[in-house]
Amino acid sequence: MTTYTTIDSPLGELLLGGEGTALTSVSLPGQRNAPRPRDGSPLGEAARQLGAYFAGRLTRFELDLAPEGTDFQLRVWRALDDIPYGRTTTYGELAARLDVPRAEIRAVGAAIGANPLLVVRPCHRVIGADGSMRGYAGGVENKVRLLTHEGALQPMLACGDQTP
Repeated sequence: MTTYTTIDSPLGELLLGGEGTALTSVSLPGQRNAPRPRDGSPLGEAARQLGAYFAGRLTRFELDLAPEGTDFQLRVWRALDDIPYGRTTTYGELAARLDVPRAEIRAVGAAIGANPLLVVRPCHRVIGADGSMRGYAGGVENKVRLLTHEGALQPMLACGDQTP
């Protein structure tokens, strides 16, 4: 039986889904393909680790994960775990590590876009070859927030009108 709980985060309320103690999904409000909760049972360890991540005390999650996907998707999602905290990689670099032909880079992108474990499986660390922030199921603005939180991007300073 799938259980759900919510936690507050700098990105807004996160919805955690799981089977027993295994985490199956992490989603943001308004995210496409987000699960619909049926009950409110807690996933205490996942909530604790996410809280520690957002507080800057955790750089790698150690959770029992049980996402559902195709063999290809699972392979891509596991590869995301190897992208270090505070670093980024490109879709092409990730495809090369997975021995996926250049002609199939879009399949890697589609698998990344279907990642049900936002934040925990760090799909936000995959960017365009030109350094651009390509799509993110939780919204590109949240991708930027996560990369800034991890130090992979410099914080943007708001500049007001400095006219005397």
